[in-house]
Amino acid sequence: MDETVFSADPTRDLPYALGGPVVTGVLRQTPEDFIVVEELGYGPSGDGEHEFLTVRKRERNTHEVARELAKLAGVGQVAVGYAGLKDRNAVTTQHFTVQLPGREAPDWRSIEDDSLQILDAQRHNRKIRRGSLRGNRFEITVHSVGGDRDLAEQRLRQIGESGVPNYFGTQRFGREGQNLARADALFAGRGRKPKREQRSLLLSAARSQLFNQVLAARVAAGTWDAAMDGDVLLLAGAMRQFMHDPDDASIAERIAVRDIHPSGPLCGRSSRALLPAGEVLLLEQQALADWQHWIDGLQRFGLDADRRALRLVVDDLTWRWQDDALALSFGLTSGAYATSVLRELVSEPQRAASIS
Repeated sequence: MDETVFSADPTRDLPYALGGPVVTGVLRQTPEDFIVVEELGYGPSGDGEHEFLTVRKRERNTHEVARELAKLAGVGQVAVGYAGLKDRNAVTTQHFTVQLPGREAPDWRSIEDDSLQILDAQRHNRKIRRGSLRGNRFEITVHSVGGDRDLAEQRLRQIGESGVPNYFGTQRFGREGQNLARADALFAGRGRKPKREQRSLLLSAARSQLFNQVLAARVAAGTWDAAMDGDVLLLAGAMRQFMHDPDDASIAERIAVRDIHPSGPLCGRSSRALLPAGEVLLLEQQALADWQHWIDGLQRFGLDADRRALRLVVDDLTWRWQDDALALSFGLTSGAYATSVLRELVSEPQRAASIS
């Protein structure tokens, strides 16, 4: 495949599962319109060689906060742990650990300002590892909502009942999708080699783009929330994978009650992840036919293959109207994107003309 020009929003043309947005509105008018609270599922142990920090940040990304914590503590950045990256254009609460063996903690509050507050600091017995969280809770306000509120109510109920396609959101791909062009250059050996942290972001963006291509094909076929012959199924809330058995009559019911989900590929080298078969294998091969050099690149850089659920369950979705604003509250599992929920409901006015 020749050098590709990527869209500033790689998710813009992905197919909708529920018919497309039913209202327009303004998203992220201020950072307070997008509030995220990280839910690890556990708290500090109370003793150990790590400081367990609960941090609230505004218009700050996770990497820069980690660097600031490391600098204050006088440790390398590798001593700082966190479960996941959070949006910059938001108010987010998340947890960090800083390893301080045999040392007193510094005055964490000395780095506080309007963009950063330390809500709590306690000792803990281990480093927070990437991905070690239960999920995130979102409080999102959409302003200047235009359109039929009855349709919006219907769509919200539909989202709460059936979920949405588990697309990786546009923020996965960097500012104006630039990480995809950089990943393409990395795989082709063009340009300067990125540093380790940046390379990891590029590889993640590339793998997310491939997953979205497969999910888009399943959405277009109407099978993103149904089992196909050869599907690898995932148990909700667990890492367990198993092959679809067409003779098992319980599969359809378990999918309907959201106990299991069909999955798509996170491309990489051979691993313990199961491989699809039959019509699912054929569909995935066709969806990724033009991306083989990216798949080869992911394998060459040592990423292990895995599977990701095609369906995203939206937990405890509630909403309320405030004049022309719509306030939403819901929970998502780790690795899921609130923007993938919002795109099935609302389009921003400047993009409304491009929504089919």
